[in-house]
Amino acid sequence: MKAFIFPGQGAQFQGMGKDLYESSDLAKKYFQQANEILGFDISKVMFEGSEEDLRQTKITQPAVFLHSIITYFCKAGGEQPSATAGHSLGEFTALVAAGAMQFEDGLQLVSKRALAMQAACEKTAGTMAAIMINDNSVVEEVCAGIAEHIVVAANYNNPGQLVISGSIEGVAEASRQLSEKGAKVIPLSVGGAFHSPLMMSAQEELQKAIEGTVISSPFCPVYQNINAQPVTEVSQIKTNLINQLTGAVRWQQIIENMLGNGISHFVEVGGKGRILLGMVRKITRDAQMDQL
Repeated sequence: MKAFIFPGQGAQFQGMGKDLYESSDLAKKYFQQANEILGFDISKVMFEGSEEDLRQTKITQPAVFLHSIITYFCKAGGEQPSATAGHSLGEFTALVAAGAMQFEDGLQLVSKRALAMQAACEKTAGTMAAIMINDNSVVEEVCAGIAEHIVVAANYNNPGQLVISGSIEGVAEASRQLSEKGAKVIPLSVGGAFHSPLMMSAQEELQKAIEGTVISSPFCPVYQNINAQPVTEVSQIKTNLINQLTGAVRWQQIIENMLGNGISHFVEVGGKGRILLGMVRKITRDAQMDQL
């Protein structure tokens, strides 16, 4: 069985989507539609913008969504996967690819999510750091023990790598303690504390938009970030999507659950490529892996 997987923020690159636009009338149609929906020429930013332009959350998220979903529409050949999943932002793409949302609704939600997260970042400073350690429980215990600041486990990416997120002080203190315990700590250049309680104001804003969006039963299970489980029930999809902003991305668990359910072929769709497949490879070397 085959799963299509979709990257999140960080998969952007200069010139993204230009080749699709120039080679496919279908892609051109979707890019033009996106410009109308967003109210500005995002295709121009994607094709000609600088790295700094593309790092703005309000640009990055719709740009990565567009690149992935248009790649899927143009290159998947109408193939229906056995399951889909997306890393953080990529979960919205996974839902559109699985037929749970229309393209227009998915793009509007992604744009609202990006703007809400940008506002939350401006309201309260935060950051993230990648922790290289073999025992996730050590990271969880350290974060739980820091009562005076906010810091949580945010991204369970693959064995040996867990990303923490929170206030600048909280992440600094957790990083110090974890370094003393032998972990390698890599500060991340991000705009805020994604997937932490500091995103609560963004979650409240996004909840209104999600509750007002038509979401249907997908044609295949979508493995969602918050619980790493295959979901097809609409109310559960909405609840999980709302909670995703302040909850952890359980990517390692998603891949492990897919493998346990018979998925043996992973196809990463869009973005600069092989970000998610690199994580999959650290979880299993037995699966077939491809990039669209």
